[in-house]
Amino acid sequence: MNRNNTLSLSVMSGKGGVGKTNIILNLGYALHLENMTAMLMDCDLGLANLDVLLGISPERNLHDLLQNGVKAEDVLVCIEKGFDMLPATSGIPELVEMDEDLQDILFKKLVNLAGEYDYLMLDLGAGISNTVLSFATLTQLRIVIVTPEPTSLTDSYAVIKVLATQRDVKDFLVIVNQATSASEAKQTFDRLAAACKNFLGIELRNLGFIHQDRTVVESVRRQTPLMKYAPNSPAAKDIYALAKKIIRYREDNRERISGRPILKDFPSL
Repeated sequence: MNRNNTLSLSVMSGKGGVGKTNIILNLGYALHLENMTAMLMDCDLGLANLDVLLGISPERNLHDLLQNGVKAEDVLVCIEKGFDMLPATSGIPELVEMDEDLQDILFKKLVNLAGEYDYLMLDLGAGISNTVLSFATLTQLRIVIVTPEPTSLTDSYAVIKVLATQRDVKDFLVIVNQATSASEAKQTFDRLAAACKNFLGIELRNLGFIHQDRTVVESVRRQTPLMKYAPNSPAAKDIYALAKKIIRYREDNRERISGRPILKDFPSL
């Protein structure tokens, strides 16, 4: 198995529009600012938009990676040195519900390249498609993005429930996005955590929260990561604090991480 110091994590949400893709992009950038290497993988295979947030038009994407003779390095896009991404594409039906054979091809091509980074970060689609569930099961950590909206909480609970009951996955970190205050963020997390504990017997871990911040919208419009566009904005400071927590987790669990494959069930080639 491929065993080293790469920490793999997936970022997911129950519903769209909660800022999931923007968060993973800026978390990766914050890790990069801390001299960590990171590779983002756009796994929102139905509505890919990491490239849109960066204002780029990649020549190749994950659909090409499924073809014979195409290596992960051929698809990789450099954002900044040591901070790269694997772009996806939109409107390809067979990718939305990727079968096990296609998943096997994709991740066997990916796993060796991933071992060159400190972090492998998967941006999953919203909801509970089989592809989302499969990808979430593969990573060492899972981060669920929620907002204070009731629909976000309901849909996030549904994702956690399905992963727990169908895939036996019971460890989740939670980030509350678009919170107007620390108290609102805590209340939001507590509501979700109580439901998961009472009905699923799962203890969620609170990674932190991100303030509601108009600068985030401005950075998206400018197609520039928030951490680069406005590093001193409230949301950017929150994301930087979240990145430091992830770094501490990796440091504290280095031996445990090095003893596990980057992606479960996928041996190195």
